[in-house]
Amino acid sequence: MTEPDAPTSRTERSQFGLLATRRFGPFFVTQLLGAFNDNVFKNALVLLITYQAASLTSVSPDILVNLCGGIFILPFFLFSATAGQLADKFERSSIIRLIKVLEICIMGVGAAGFALQHLNLLLGALFLLGVHSTFFGPVKYSILPQQLRPDELVGGNGLVESGTFLAILLGTIAGGVLMAETSGGHALVPVVTIAVAIAGYLASRLVPLCPAPDPTLKVNLNPFSETWNNLRFASRTPAVFNSLLGISWFWFLGAMLLTQFPGFAKGYLGGSAGVVTLLLAIFSIGVGTGSLLTERLSGHKIEIGLVPFGSIGLSVFCVDLFFASPGPASGTLVGVAAFLGNAGNLRILADLFLIGAFGGLYAVPLYALIQSRSDPSHTSRIIAANNILNALFMVVAAGFAATLLGKGVSIPQLFLIGGILNAAVALYIYRMVPEFLMRFIVWLLVHSVYRVRKRGLDNIPDEGPAVLVCNHVSFVDALVISAACRRPIRFIMDHTIFKIPILRFVFREGRAIPIAPAKEDAALLERAYDEVAKALREGDLVCLFPEGALTRTGDMQPFRAGIKRIVDTSPVSVVPMALRGLWGSLFSKQGGRAFFKRPRGAFSKVELAVGQPIPAARVTPEGLQAEVQRLRGDWK
Repeated sequence: MTEPDAPTSRTERSQFGLLATRRFGPFFVTQLLGAFNDNVFKNALVLLITYQAASLTSVSPDILVNLCGGIFILPFFLFSATAGQLADKFERSSIIRLIKVLEICIMGVGAAGFALQHLNLLLGALFLLGVHSTFFGPVKYSILPQQLRPDELVGGNGLVESGTFLAILLGTIAGGVLMAETSGGHALVPVVTIAVAIAGYLASRLVPLCPAPDPTLKVNLNPFSETWNNLRFASRTPAVFNSLLGISWFWFLGAMLLTQFPGFAKGYLGGSAGVVTLLLAIFSIGVGTGSLLTERLSGHKIEIGLVPFGSIGLSVFCVDLFFASPGPASGTLVGVAAFLGNAGNLRILADLFLIGAFGGLYAVPLYALIQSRSDPSHTSRIIAANNILNALFMVVAAGFAATLLGKGVSIPQLFLIGGILNAAVALYIYRMVPEFLMRFIVWLLVHSVYRVRKRGLDNIPDEGPAVLVCNHVSFVDALVISAACRRPIRFIMDHTIFKIPILRFVFREGRAIPIAPAKEDAALLERAYDEVAKALREGDLVCLFPEGALTRTGDMQPFRAGIKRIVDTSPVSVVPMALRGLWGSLFSKQGGRAFFKRPRGAFSKVELAVGQPIPAARVTPEGLQAEVQRLRGDWK
């Protein structure tokens, strides 16, 4: 399914290296060209209608432009459910190639429409482009977890999202440039779109085989019942279902903002059409930048802690855009150069860039989470259901914005309302799925308090059960380990630490397993061992601190026998680990009680060193302690 890469450490490999692999590169080029072509055609058609509608029809250009948006979105409602089922039933690279052949045919219809100046042919081609996008979407996102490793999934999604927004931007600009050619713009558009469609097909032929996850699936042609079935299936995993809603909300907010760019540029910034393009470019570059940064900030793993971070940024800079916006403009419209010459406009551009960047940080982890946690046999159908929700939210956004503007709300006030609504939606989602907020707290800890260096993370298995053992230095040991590792971990911890205010929320949502000595609570001790055995049977990673208590001197204490009982009951490999650099921190017991001392300062260096797995048959408390001591060395 996947091909080997160069022997580079996973934690050091750049996401851009995926572009050179066959399992990602051809697919990336295929989807990039498809998004580019869609927007060349759509923008060329909109400009044709805007400036030459009188020669095509008696219908108002404003009505036709809005009709174009509806025509393109309509197939998502009609065919997404079917598209998702086909992507789960049939081999996916073949589906991609068929879709690319369809694109060539569609552009042929569009070429005829431009040549004949026939509006119905052009609108028919636009509808078919919507069909093309509808069937490509489920394959686009479900193929990634099939072809990429878990530690590559965030980087792959980041490249896809940034590439898509770049293609949208370049396609929109190219459509405008082609139509501006007075000596044959109508002829140039078909030539370019057909050529790009052929190039996309050629790239698709290099996409490797992607076996169907559910070839026995019986296709349900009823889009309503099938969509309901898929949403109901997704709701079994709250994190997946709320991720679907979170992504759809992002499209709601994005559609509401982007739709206002022409009116905002002309009515408030006093800018020409070139300024509208500049606003779109800055926003798109922001989304691309945020999408690419996600892999770096997440440490090559699916870090849903970035989602709250992204939502905070979205709200903050939507609100700031309101305060940065000037009053209604008057006078002659200015070009890009004059617009950039006004220092006050730079704040507006910065706000748009940061809204886009935080939007990328928000959306990419959600897509990766859906792909990783959905049942592989249902991934395409869940993505298809998400596409329907996205389309629905975008339609609602258009109606919502039009209603508010009709009631006298200004465009800057609409930005303010969007920021406030985003904060409310975020709070609702994080209350329903506290895991997002818990991971945000963990992520914030290790990106503001500590700089965590990781060594030997590849020794932790990518899948299947294992027990991790580590020295116990501070109250945040579990948080640092959790932030550093690619997989979720079930921690065994002393029940008194489990009950610490604030941290208790994090530990509980992380499904930590509280434990107590037999003399304190024998029943809790037995429940803990039972829960550990159950977690290992289910293929989880379990981590414990065999010293049984925090060190008071910085030196390691003797490992207790509990680890032996665990591996005797569940004979899995044990991975030794050592935390270095936490002794003396605010959360350790050096110099007195933890939390009641002067902090060392931000970005303190700590390290997590991971050793080779040890088979269950060779595990002894003494042997594990010696190995952890070796990994820790003299740095406490």
